[in-house]
Amino acid sequence: MARILVTGGTGHLGRLVVPRLVRTGAQVRVLSRSRHADGDGVRYVVADWATGAGLAQAVGDAEVVVHLAGDQLHNEPMARALVRAVRDAGSEPHLVNVSVVGAEKVPVRSRFDRRALGYMESKLAQERVLEESGIPWSNLRATQFHELVLIAARALAKLPVVPTPSGWRAQPIAADEVAARLVELALGDPQGRVPDLAGPEIHTFRGMVRDYLDAIGSHRPTMPARVPGAASRAYAAGGNLAPDRAVGKQTWGEFLAEHVARPDRSR
Repeated sequence: MARILVTGGTGHLGRLVVPRLVRTGAQVRVLSRSRHADGDGVRYVVADWATGAGLAQAVGDAEVVVHLAGDQLHNEPMARALVRAVRDAGSEPHLVNVSVVGAEKVPVRSRFDRRALGYMESKLAQERVLEESGIPWSNLRATQFHELVLIAARALAKLPVVPTPSGWRAQPIAADEVAARLVELALGDPQGRVPDLAGPEIHTFRGMVRDYLDAIGSHRPTMPARVPGAASRAYAAGGNLAPDRAVGKQTWGEFLAEHVARPDRSR
């Protein structure tokens, strides 16, 4: 049985990855900032990314570390903390990392770029830390998850007129399909950067938001909003897309049909 540590195992993607790993018979530990009761085949360990406290103990004798922890801007320091923890633990696990398609194609040159799309630069810096660590690694880049597009659409739909970034497109994919691929990588040998994982269709952001509004029966108008900066121009040019890797199965329309309750017009 493989000994696997999952960072970010309580997050959206982690909640899909962890049960899949458990079903393979692996011994699964989940690293968390706060305490959780063990259960469902999972043992939880507590560590602090900011101070590094508990990280080496969390890594321990893990044969594989599936690194899902991260946020909008601090992926690089978290990757450095993980590498230090691996070295302090005296181990050499297989590091499996999740990143984002087009990380190197979306330049972040200004403060506005960083505020709007700094996540891309942050994930690229994270990749470089792991690649240069000398620790065996596999890196999977995926396009935007359906689930995260839905969260954004729900937030925007609360406005009287719904703004959508002009020219932006996306190739959304089901998070569970990404989870399945990460589990495959975790159970295999280190492969370096593996082929990207992208959704089956390319949409405009405006079109996806309109699809959501239609699904909930809203007639609120959408309005294209120009987002300035080099990062936004790269998005408009398709830097975040991977049309040659459209291997995802679930479409955006299928996802909406499954996750968005349509209004009852019979009343």
